Amino acid sequence: MENLCNICPNSCNADRISKNGRCLVGKNLKIAKYSPFYYEEPLISGNKGSGAIFFCGCPLQCAFCQNYPVSRNLTGKEISDKEFIEICEELKKTGVHNLNLVNPTHYFEILEKIFSSYKPEIPIISNTSGYEKVETVRKTNSFIDVYLTDLKFFSPKRAERYCGKKDYFEITAKAVNEMVKAKPLIIENGLIKQGVIVRHLVLPQNVDETFKILDWFKDNIGDNAYFSLMTQYIPFGNLQNKNELKRVLTKNEILRAEEKLFSLNLKNCFIQERESADKKYVPEWDF
Repeated sequence: MENLCNICPNSCNADRISKNGRCLVGKNLKIAKYSPFYYEEPLISGNKGSGAIFFCGCPLQCAFCQNYPVSRNLTGKEISDKEFIEICEELKKTGVHNLNLVNPTHYFEILEKIFSSYKPEIPIISNTSGYEKVETVRKTNSFIDVYLTDLKFFSPKRAERYCGKKDYFEITAKAVNEMVKAKPLIIENGLIKQGVIVRHLVLPQNVDETFKILDWFKDNIGDNAYFSLMTQYIPFGNLQNKNELKRVLTKNEILRAEEKLFSLNLKNCFIQERESADKKYVPEWDF
């Protein structure tokens, strides 16, 4: 890893050898869990699961993060590069369809080095917040096959309120466009081998944001990627002074978001089952 870290748009210039960056982690890989995971989109989970590896820390610090013990670096263990490869091989032996790197952005330099010589022979997924530098995406294209990226907020005001990054959409829209340009969709036997899936989590009292993001996706991405509309929001994290987020979505909010998606006639899209708003789908951090 470079002495001064500027991998993500935070550009914190941290010396992660001696101290943590804005992502809250240091120089080594640190994970909170790894296991076959069956709750991703069908193109990813298939019938054998996705080989999920949950990384600690995060370039964003979203107030509502359901994985906050991990994103805040409150749990997990540091591992060596060799141990990471062993974990990948262990997951492969279970028959998973892919390796699913959950929130890997702030480790991309390490991962680029690992995957330059280690070839797992199944697709590698970057399961990311979307808050990426375009130049970082271009580098990771060398080893990432599928981008499973969030597109959380449209307005600077909402982004600043919920994750402290008023430039979130500006940065993420450019990154998503780069991902889509680099990874045309390849689907084989009902599984994604290459391409982009853009996820959007509908937030309470924020359906207007969902509408704007859907319109942007229709106009700029269209059928060149998949759109995944998620409605499983459950109050988590630090919601102090954010009373609007202290409840699940109403049936009306879900219906409005779904109807908007249907109205756009997108060929490639997913809509989450309403029963998914349940804490049982949140992993236990037991590594």
